Amino acid sequence: MKKTIALLTGGTTGEWVVSVKSAATIAQNIDPNLYDVYKIMLNEKGWFYEPADSVKIEIDKNDFSLTLDGRRIKFDGVFIAIHGSPGEDGKLQGYFDMLGIPYTTCDALTSSITMNKGYTKAIVAGIDNLYTAKSVQIFKGGNYNVNQIKQDLRLPYFVKPNSGGSSIGMSKVKHPDDLDEAIEKAFKEDSQILIEEFVSGREFSVGIFGAEGKIIVLPATEVIPQNEFFDFEAKYTPGATEEITPGRMSEEELHRVQQVVTEVYKKLNCRGVVRIDYFLEHETGKFYFIEINTIPGQTATSFIPQQVAAMGISLKEFYTRLMKETLG
Repeated sequence: MKKTIALLTGGTTGEWVVSVKSAATIAQNIDPNLYDVYKIMLNEKGWFYEPADSVKIEIDKNDFSLTLDGRRIKFDGVFIAIHGSPGEDGKLQGYFDMLGIPYTTCDALTSSITMNKGYTKAIVAGIDNLYTAKSVQIFKGGNYNVNQIKQDLRLPYFVKPNSGGSSIGMSKVKHPDDLDEAIEKAFKEDSQILIEEFVSGREFSVGIFGAEGKIIVLPATEVIPQNEFFDFEAKYTPGATEEITPGRMSEEELHRVQQVVTEVYKKLNCRGVVRIDYFLEHETGKFYFIEINTIPGQTATSFIPQQVAAMGISLKEFYTRLMKETLG
């Protein structure tokens, strides 16, 4: 029996552009013998199915159903391909939990916690061989002392909005006088921000997914930005970063990284595919956790499709394994 699946794309943040590209890759690679796929667009105007003749058909949010040519379509599962809100922050997951419809991502609690970089760091702290950069979390309108922060943290600093994964609002501060301006910039994006000590290291990004009851670590991608750091521009401008998959790691580093990220996946109670970004510090080779992304990009040039290819399986096989595990 074929399953009827909703592929949910769009979103209400600037990342909707990437989301639409991700959904296009996913739609092209889902096995049509196993799944009937309906691409649903979610944005500020509503939730719609757009068939080829481009008449928008609204989704009934009471039970997440669709009426097409007088026929009521209910979904066996949802492939959530929305980066940012409301796909990655737990809102949609909570909605589908209440309706009893399975989905491909982490649950509502994990999704909402991992959108907060500070909370995530607090949970993963304590995992063997995992280090986190020393940081201060501050709140808009809260009591914080910029001079105290300058005393507590070593330059340079990274100042970043606490939520959101797209690197918008981030700054690298090399001079103490520039901290106020960087804080102001980050507060334009979020009411909580994180000020972290800079870790000098090689940057990697690695996908992890659950399938057949096991946790599988994909080959990591080494990220070499031409920019000062891997910001929004570097992420989405072709040629702005050099990406090597699989990344250059010794046998020991590879083994250690696989152990650490598997523990992170377990400790955060992840499901589906997630991506973890980390540094291997230059002098020490220590694993420094940067962040986790619970709905990683699936565009043709995104890390996950590159890593799936490096593992030697097709995207079709990858999505089938992912959907069988999460959607039943």
